[in-house]
Amino acid sequence: MIKKGMTRQIVLHYFLVVFLTILLVEMVFLFAIRTYYYDGISNYLQSSFDNTNAPTNPRDLISTYTLDKAEVQVLDLKGNVIQNSTPFRLDKPIQTGDIPQALTGSTGRWIGKQAGTGEDVMAVTRMIQINGDKSYLVRYVTSLELVNQKLFYITLVSTGIGIIILIVVLIVSVGLANSIVKPINNIINVSTLMAKGDFNVRIKGNYPHEIGDLASTLNYMADEIVQSNQVKDDFISSISHELRTPLTGIKGWSETLVSGGFDPEETKLGMSIISKETDRLIGLVEEMLDFSKLQQNQMKLVMGEVNMKELLQETMLNVWAKAEQKHISLSLQPGERPFIVYADGNRLKQVFLNLVDNAIKFSPDGSTIALMITEMAPDKVRISVKDPGIGISPEFLEKVKDRFFQVNPNQGGTGLGLAITQQIVKLHEGEMHIESELDQGTTVSVDLPLLDNQQQAG
Repeated sequence: MIKKGMTRQIVLHYFLVVFLTILLVEMVFLFAIRTYYYDGISNYLQSSFDNTNAPTNPRDLISTYTLDKAEVQVLDLKGNVIQNSTPFRLDKPIQTGDIPQALTGSTGRWIGKQAGTGEDVMAVTRMIQINGDKSYLVRYVTSLELVNQKLFYITLVSTGIGIIILIVVLIVSVGLANSIVKPINNIINVSTLMAKGDFNVRIKGNYPHEIGDLASTLNYMADEIVQSNQVKDDFISSISHELRTPLTGIKGWSETLVSGGFDPEETKLGMSIISKETDRLIGLVEEMLDFSKLQQNQMKLVMGEVNMKELLQETMLNVWAKAEQKHISLSLQPGERPFIVYADGNRLKQVFLNLVDNAIKFSPDGSTIALMITEMAPDKVRISVKDPGIGISPEFLEKVKDRFFQVNPNQGGTGLGLAITQQIVKLHEGEMHIESELDQGTTVSVDLPLLDNQQQAG
């Protein structure tokens, strides 16, 4: 017994469709076979009429129309039997359906049971005229028992074949249903475990077609959830570590200053450290907010025309004091013409501030950092930040843009800077490329689409 569920539904539907189809085919087939045999007998009896000339004497009708395996009856126009080729006599007029048909001039045919014997027979009757004057009905009656017996055997064979087909269909449909239901049950079980929080389970097996797509989608979903949880954990761990350092400095100097007894220089130093660590906290919070907005696709851009030369000059002014602390020079190669892009100026400035800040952080004292603007195509500009710093090893080059990744964790930071930078560049339909060689320096390039001349003129 098949349990309730999809398996039963699939098997029943297939079985019902095939059963109705076989039933219809069987009915049509048996009707066609029966018609074929009966028409063959009828044509054989009628051919005797067509191939025999009517006698001139009514008493010769029986001998003239004698036919093997058929009883010959001669009737008057009222259906009374006048002559019969067998000893069997009928006292009543024959009133079967072939008589009225024959009286109209056509050949009448009737199939039914013989009166008195109950035997299945076929009767074929035609009206015959003797010497163009007197009319009689000549009637052939033949038994259908042998034909019906053969038809019965054919029916049994065809029914047996139909049953065999139904059994095969039942077996195939059960196998087909299981091939669909078992993977679905497996997916349901794994999904239930995922719903309970176990995202390490996976749907195993190579399933075809839509079921395979569903399994792949659920596995992909689990991978994404695991990755998201890992990102969350890394985020909390990284931010907790980064927040602890400035908060420790602020708390320590605050408690020290509250205790009093310091000269103005020490007080000024303490306040300077508190201010510096506060700015660092503000930067961390802004970085977290930007990361959160980018993760949720909620960062809104205020678009407008931006002159890249002016934006890079402002960027250099913002980081000039930090560069001076390491005696690093900043040079700008602005290109041959103004390069105007349609962008959010503040967000692009954030991109290049981060890139130049990283260049300063990892470059040796007294070095030079170059900012270059190059026309890549009539509709594209490249802004590059090149430093002679420590560089990045090949195994880390593809990972530096990942969230929370840091080549040197001792340098501090959340590891979100380049990840945020890359996302902002993508929001501007641009691309970011990093070329680096260990101990030789790094070049970070940002490609952005230019406004065409017509748009700039407008």
